[in-house]
Amino acid sequence: MAMARRVPRNVLGLVKRNMSFKSLDPPSSLTHGIHVFHCPDAVGIVAKLSDCIASRGGNILAADVFVPENKHVFYSRSDFVFDPVKWPRVQMEEDFLKLSQTFKAIRSVVRVPALDPKYKIAVLASKQDHCLVDLLHGWQDGRLPVDITCVISNHHRGSNTHVIRFLERHGIPYHYLCTTKENKREGEILQLVQNTDILVLARYMQILSGNFLRSYGNDIINIHHGLLPSFKGGNPSKQVGLPALS
Repeated sequence: MAMARRVPRNVLGLVKRNMSFKSLDPPSSLTHGIHVFHCPDAVGIVAKLSDCIASRGGNILAADVFVPENKHVFYSRSDFVFDPVKWPRVQMEEDFLKLSQTFKAIRSVVRVPALDPKYKIAVLASKQDHCLVDLLHGWQDGRLPVDITCVISNHHRGSNTHVIRFLERHGIPYHYLCTTKENKREGEILQLVQNTDILVLARYMQILSGNFLRSYGNDIINIHHGLLPSFKGGNPSKQVGLPALS
């Protein structure tokens, strides 16, 4: 496995440790797996993660590890390949469970896209299309192994627009909910996204309330150009003092 280490971004005060490992493409006979880990920081976590995979004949293709500045917390995401005959899916679940118990994990999730049920996602978008279009095309090409239940937007799109034609062609419902400062239509959004696993904000230019987040209860992915969490809003480059990037 080839290995490269990123320079820690201490100058921005973002992370204390940030490493990235990447390897060659896997043989087609192997199956791809993903493991996400969140636990208190401790010595030896990376070694144990690697051993958990390697001891079953797996090989790590890419791994990202980081620890936030001044916080005793560890995060990692590992992409690996394995032989399902040598490492059955049930055994894999048990192995990662033992690892999570060893390090008192806050979260440990393993996914095998070729074997596991697809995540159901709903997408929230605003006026600009680029994040939404990229997501839809990634789904169409098979790069995003998910089921898109619907697209919700606070911006009206005509029937002859590229997005609407695409959604109609693939049978994905589009819901237009006009929002105001006083009414973010969060109750209606919650009704539309119930029974989904993940909510994706594809440059959705509205702030969701804490009540909404608690009521939804599942993961939310924010695809946004903002430099979060330090520079919120529509013009982050201006806030950070880089007008050339705006």
